[in-house]
Amino acid sequence: MKRKGLIDWLGSVLMLAALGLLWWEASQGGWVSKVFLPTPEATWQSLMEGFTSGDLLAQTEVTLARMLLGWVLASILGITLGMMIGSSELLRSYLQPTFEFIRPLPASAVMPLGIAVFGLNPGMVLFVVAFGAMWPVLLATLYGFNNIHPRLREVSHALQLSPTSFAFKMGLPNAMPDILAGMRLSLTVSLIVSVVGEMIASQSGLGQAVLLAARAFRASELFAGVILLSSIGIVSNAALSLIERRVLRWQNR
Repeated sequence: MKRKGLIDWLGSVLMLAALGLLWWEASQGGWVSKVFLPTPEATWQSLMEGFTSGDLLAQTEVTLARMLLGWVLASILGITLGMMIGSSELLRSYLQPTFEFIRPLPASAVMPLGIAVFGLNPGMVLFVVAFGAMWPVLLATLYGFNNIHPRLREVSHALQLSPTSFAFKMGLPNAMPDILAGMRLSLTVSLIVSVVGEMIASQSGLGQAVLLAARAFRASELFAGVILLSSIGIVSNAALSLIERRVLRWQNR
């Protein structure tokens, strides 16, 4: 198993290196104009200059804070609502049709409503981030609760557990693998919606920086922002994956 994981990791590194080599060859060989495709060296220089003498560090901190806060709010709302609906057949019958109606709405479609309610401010973007990132957690929690073994429900009825006690003592531990998987997906969604919200609402952050670089045809700064956003996504997903493995160690015992 460890050998397979090492082979997969090496394959990923080689693929990334091949893409980097293709990028270098395309930019140096003039396949695409450097106005649109900068060299890796120019991109790296723009990235370093942005951190040392520019506003890139401050913009990264703003986007990270917005992403994480929106993700935390989405996780709390998603788990709470999922536990409530998954533990009560009455709530499930009343609320699930409404959720099925709202769920397909993309977060970007909710932005005009957010602008009307909150205005063009950071609170609006945070609202949209929490809304968009809530659904993976909510649906994963519902899935986990719906797949609880029937014997556990019979035991809870025999012990006369209240819905709250059932949710915390039986439902939540059994649904935790699904919830953590939903939270990983939610973290990616929160980053995407944060960047889109910054672009649309003209709020400070990496999304606005990337948009302004694109409008000014500063290709190296544009690519530097895109690479930085990709790095944030990779690191945050890897960190949450590590936490997930530690939390679910009991499954491998």
